[in-house]
Amino acid sequence: MGAGAGAYEPADREVLAVEPSATMIAQRPRGSAPAVQARAEDLPVPDHSFDAALAVNTLHHWTDLRAGLRELRRVARKRIVIFLRDPASGNPFWLTEDYLPSLDPSRRSSAIVDAIREELPSVVARPFQLPRDCADGLFVAYWGRPEMYLEGDVRRNISNFALVEEGTLAEGLARLSADLASGEWDRKYGELRGLGALDLGHRALVAELA
Repeated sequence: MGAGAGAYEPADREVLAVEPSATMIAQRPRGSAPAVQARAEDLPVPDHSFDAALAVNTLHHWTDLRAGLRELRRVARKRIVIFLRDPASGNPFWLTEDYLPSLDPSRRSSAIVDAIREELPSVVARPFQLPRDCADGLFVAYWGRPEMYLEGDVRRNISNFALVEEGTLAEGLARLSADLASGEWDRKYGELRGLGALDLGHRALVAELA
């Protein structure tokens, strides 16, 4: 669900990719799994069509969360796997703590996790530590490489930054730039540069249906 350009699809399984954006579907490389343009809330497939349903970093984009979760349960026979970040778990993220608090998703993410647990009572959370050299441009991917957030090309590929007012974003980034130049960021968080991975609340939520 929310397959995008296909970055998270397993290569050793028969996959149907569901993606609402025609633009994203057009970016899928040759040889990718077949894709259908549809939304998680209304999947165009019969009941129990697949062994498993997978949703990676997508639930916060859904217009009706519970309808989407019920659709996952309808089409999957054995398992549902949802990968997301729950800021209530793991370590705080310095970017939202010190520079851009308006981008803190804690309240909304907490509601999403609560809905998942209500709709999928068998769900179990499996922690995932994000590597410091993470190649995926997730919002928190550069937790140990703070200079990356000052790069416009990096921010343009992270949808979270579109949710903050331009003035607020500019102010937060200016403070980050100043703290990096003065060494203040490294005095507070420099130890992160030496870590191989960090738990920032990413969880694989696995619900067994069979």
